[in-house]
Amino acid sequence: MRTLAVIPARLGATRLPRKPLRLLAGAPLVVRVLERVQALDLADMVVVATDSREIHDCVVEAGGQAVLTSADHPSGTDRVAEVARRAEFRSFDAILNVQGDEPFVSADAVRGALEQVTAHGFSLGTAAVRASPDVLMHSDVVKVVAADDGAAMYFSRAPIPFLRDDADVAERNARVLHHIGVYAYTPAALAKWVAEPPHPLERIERLEQLRPLAAGVRMGVAIVDGPWRAGVDTEADLDRANLEWPTFTMSGS
Repeated sequence: MRTLAVIPARLGATRLPRKPLRLLAGAPLVVRVLERVQALDLADMVVVATDSREIHDCVVEAGGQAVLTSADHPSGTDRVAEVARRAEFRSFDAILNVQGDEPFVSADAVRGALEQVTAHGFSLGTAAVRASPDVLMHSDVVKVVAADDGAAMYFSRAPIPFLRDDADVAERNARVLHHIGVYAYTPAALAKWVAEPPHPLERIERLEQLRPLAAGVRMGVAIVDGPWRAGVDTEADLDRANLEWPTFTMSGS
């Protein structure tokens, strides 16, 4: 199956202004993410999808491929879907979505999400890492519960699975999964995702991945080993990333 990896990037972030163009180890963040996805060698083509001419030109100058998209997309998924619909990209069998602020994205997570679609029969795929039960109380950490066949049952910012009364703590702790926001889709499943109207559960939790689940589209979850490295969303994250980058690149992880 031929795979297209799309990295959505926009200039309008508020917590870290001009985020894709901020420097990580001397290069724009979006270029570092592009380099990371290319180095994984899991896709036949990697493109950056952006509504910014400045980001587009930055990527092209770095030797990458970029596509200008509409400025009206409410999410990165919609931006990826626009790229997948274009005539020059319709020959791909699977689409990867790697967020433009994830320079440390795990090879296992990307491979695992993609294999849910290419090898395990799901039309959507994502990944999760086993986590400490401490994350259950953090609403900024998205948790997922998966069925025995690997299909996502629910995503939430709430503490799931919830430990009630005298339930087995060890049994619960073994099932705490921290969702990693990398996605794979068949073109048809991606088109269905963005064609559906936002679901009430999606609006309540502020989690767009609940939309396809509510519409009955099955999403496989690859459970991968840690450690999980956070993306870049704030000035503090960027400072941390610059400190970690030399060790990360030397490790080849």
